Amino acid sequence: MTTPIIESFSPIARTDATVLILGSMPSETSLLKQEYYGHPRNAFWPIMGELFSALPELSYRQRKIILMQARVAVWDVLKACRRPGSMDSEIDMSSIETNNFTDFFERHPLIKTVFFNGGKAEKVYHKFIAPGLSNQCNYLRYQRLPSTSPAYALCVSLVVAYF
Repeated sequence: MTTPIIESFSPIARTDATVLILGSMPSETSLLKQEYYGHPRNAFWPIMGELFSALPELSYRQRKIILMQARVAVWDVLKACRRPGSMDSEIDMSSIETNNFTDFFERHPLIKTVFFNGGKAEKVYHKFIAPGLSNQCNYLRYQRLPSTSPAYALCVSLVVAYF
């Protein structure tokens, strides 16, 4: 039996966003909850709580509003793919469909910094997205952060230090 195609979410973003945080593809838990970083052991929301008061105990809707007010956008590099389970290493690279970043950056012209939530998002972006971006995106600054995935024993203070 073939692994079904899974699809990511629409971005969390206002047109005045200045920072973009990119993941690869939501986990199984996130897909079930229909929330970015929905696994309770993912460090993303505790970090956003420390940085912007988007505390994990708030509703998902409230956390999204807080990030948008802070001009932080959240999205995934992949629009769709086949992946059994939740691990990035299990993504079937022959099945990937990337999101449209040319359009995204045109609609969000104030974004200057792109943070990658882990190595897979960075690798896929630089291999499949960056070569197709126009020279108008040369101003973007990129930074990979340690993954917030519960698969990694991540200390929240380490990621907060990057900001």
